[in-house]
Amino acid sequence: MELSTQTVAVKSPSRTKNYLVPLILVTSLFFLWGFAHNLDPILIPHLKRSFTLTAVQATLVDSAVFIAYFIMAIPAGIIMKKYGYKSSIIIGLLIFATGSFLFIPAANTQLYGFFLVALFIIACGLTILETAANPYISSLGDAKTSVLRLNFAQSFNGLAAALAPVIGARLILTKGHTDNELNAMTEGAKKLALAAEASSVKTPYLVLGGILVLIAILFSLVKLPKIQTTGEHVAGKNILHAFKHKHLSWGVAAQFFYVGAQVCVFSLFILYATKSAGITDVQAADYLGICGIAFLIGRFVGTGLNVFIKPQYLLASYAVINIALCLVAIFAHGMITVYTVIGICFFMSIMFPTIFSLGIKDLGGDTEFGSSLIVMSIVGGAILPRVFAMVGESIDNIQYGYTVPLVCFIVVAWFGWKGHKIKTESN
Repeated sequence: MELSTQTVAVKSPSRTKNYLVPLILVTSLFFLWGFAHNLDPILIPHLKRSFTLTAVQATLVDSAVFIAYFIMAIPAGIIMKKYGYKSSIIIGLLIFATGSFLFIPAANTQLYGFFLVALFIIACGLTILETAANPYISSLGDAKTSVLRLNFAQSFNGLAAALAPVIGARLILTKGHTDNELNAMTEGAKKLALAAEASSVKTPYLVLGGILVLIAILFSLVKLPKIQTTGEHVAGKNILHAFKHKHLSWGVAAQFFYVGAQVCVFSLFILYATKSAGITDVQAADYLGICGIAFLIGRFVGTGLNVFIKPQYLLASYAVINIALCLVAIFAHGMITVYTVIGICFFMSIMFPTIFSLGIKDLGGDTEFGSSLIVMSIVGGAILPRVFAMVGESIDNIQYGYTVPLVCFIVVAWFGWKGHKIKTESN
């Protein structure tokens, strides 16, 4: 089942009313994986405390998630080509649910490694979902509005970014003892108390897993519109063949650095804000929720601006603004640092879907492989937050970690300015 953002159309385009339920269901996936991702910033300080980890060790949460994207991206593309979008989505949901249910034995065994395995399996499911859902949404309608459509669907990812930290903080971070209470305990009692805190993740992930199974059942019952290709569409030879498209290569690089920047900003926000502004974990989690709201508003504003401004120009402009904001995040002190990061979240909002859409534009038969490559590049989220944490720990000031997102936004700005231009090498 081949797909191209330019040559692919949805079968029977006159029957637009038949697309409403499939659009709602597929868009719900963007919310679900956004919710899962935005629980990770809650897990990082929670597991850091429960297992007495360093900041670098705690970022293994992100590493487990985004290494899965790198490993599973090509298999996800193969699954999509062999079984189609609907079956791929159901498979992705069930793997996602399995990882969520594994949080229960992980909490029971009190092993940090078990939590990382559960997160890895969740991310394997997310990889399949994202590999299928992003190009499907892009192709489910007029090619001219593919970026708008993807930005709209990704807006629900932003809604999840606003809700997950606030909900997660109250379900997970408020269940433990204060530092003073822990310090007053014997070592044995302290170990038992921290073990009990680690178990607070069981209920949220049990509920999430149940919801995912229900959504998978709904997908099995609903008929998704088929993707119909034109006669000019020729299937790609292999994944390396896709690299003949230079804009795809730049798109892969831009997405690597963008996702790395996004994960640095969101996942390490609580550790950053508690140091730079001197606020508590729960207060920081609430501000992280505001970051999510800014991200959500940015998605809708960006979608509207794309009607008047070409996506690549908006992307480059937003990246330049974030470069300036990163400098403030590094050198300022107090609550201004928190407000600055909220601004960064607003201007990050349109970057993932815009890079994705521009990166797979005009790939023809290489679209599936191109989609897999861009999803693989999400591995930046596994690597760059660890660099962020290492920079902060080496200087004993986590604020200097923002040099990492600063460099990332320079790469994104270049992609929006020059790298997006379509240039395909002849065979």
